[in-house]
Amino acid sequence: MKLTIDRGALMKALSHVQNVVERRNTIPILSNVLIDAEGTSLRLTATDLDMEASDTTIAHIEKAGSVTAPAQTLFDVVRKLPDGSDIGLLLDAETRRLTITAGRSRFALPTLPADDFQTMSKEEAPNSFDIPAADFRRLIDKTRFAISTEETRYYLNGVYMHGAEVGGKAKLRTVATDGHRLALAEADAPAGAATLPGVIIPRKAVAEIRRLLDDATQDSNVSVSTSESKIVVKVGDAVITSKLIDGSFPDYTRVIPQSNSKILILKNAEFKSAVDRVATVSAERSRSVKLSLTADKLVLQVSNAETGQGVEELEATYSDEDMEIGFNARYLLDVTQQIEGDEIRFELNDGASSARVTDLADPAAQYVLMPLRV
Repeated sequence: MKLTIDRGALMKALSHVQNVVERRNTIPILSNVLIDAEGTSLRLTATDLDMEASDTTIAHIEKAGSVTAPAQTLFDVVRKLPDGSDIGLLLDAETRRLTITAGRSRFALPTLPADDFQTMSKEEAPNSFDIPAADFRRLIDKTRFAISTEETRYYLNGVYMHGAEVGGKAKLRTVATDGHRLALAEADAPAGAATLPGVIIPRKAVAEIRRLLDDATQDSNVSVSTSESKIVVKVGDAVITSKLIDGSFPDYTRVIPQSNSKILILKNAEFKSAVDRVATVSAERSRSVKLSLTADKLVLQVSNAETGQGVEELEATYSDEDMEIGFNARYLLDVTQQIEGDEIRFELNDGASSARVTDLADPAAQYVLMPLRV
């Protein structure tokens, strides 16, 4: 194998695949990236056996061939080479080392045979649709922060995506929850997505798909295909294939409050800053903040016997009876990060009931927060 490629093109392709590789592997080949050169195309592939990422770019190929090389080392070498340089890749037939050259720089990396590399099996994907990259990015960003990290509840370790009918209109919906909070976002369902059966996309796959979307242009489309066990997402020439979480996502609609009648509206930026300030003295484990509501006023309070007390008062739009409720400060801050408009709206019932939170500038997203005792 012998080829020359622009450093920028190789760097971009490597960045799309190398994060799939686990840093510690008991199987050496899984630490490597498959390099396949043929015609005018260089294809890179990496896998952890649960997920596979590949990208194809243009290269000047003098001799076709394929080999695997350490993904992280190759990425670090290319990253540190000068911008705009041409990189030569040569597989030495005798030493089986991959030689990397650029200007006066020269590196030789160990390799393993391409035949030993395991790729994920392909299967028929009965559900497929194209969605604007901006819409798919939003559906992920509005929900992924609420993914559970508790491995025992594996069915919550991802984003649940499915087609839904809302007010007579077909929607594509994403949901994530960790049992303490819930995030839901929806967009108009593109052709083929209205009847999408529910699939749970694993946390790692969500992160890699989101990373690919960073390189998608604002007006480009993303191709999504799903089967019973896999999801395939294609952004340009980059492809992510991942196993789905084999489990049943809970009936999340049951935990979304429908009759909370006490409405609290706040300036989001002011509320976010105030929560951050008073939480400075909260106990690290609970991070609880008490919200005391009176007519057009909100008082945030944190009391801790060891670290002290913090109190802040905010102007608010609130006209119902006085009440107190507590929330995890970090969960509050996570929700405020999702609010695009100037105001955040809380729908409350009492101090022991969940709150529904919405963005007045984005009615197609909503959040549910469980209260804490304060």
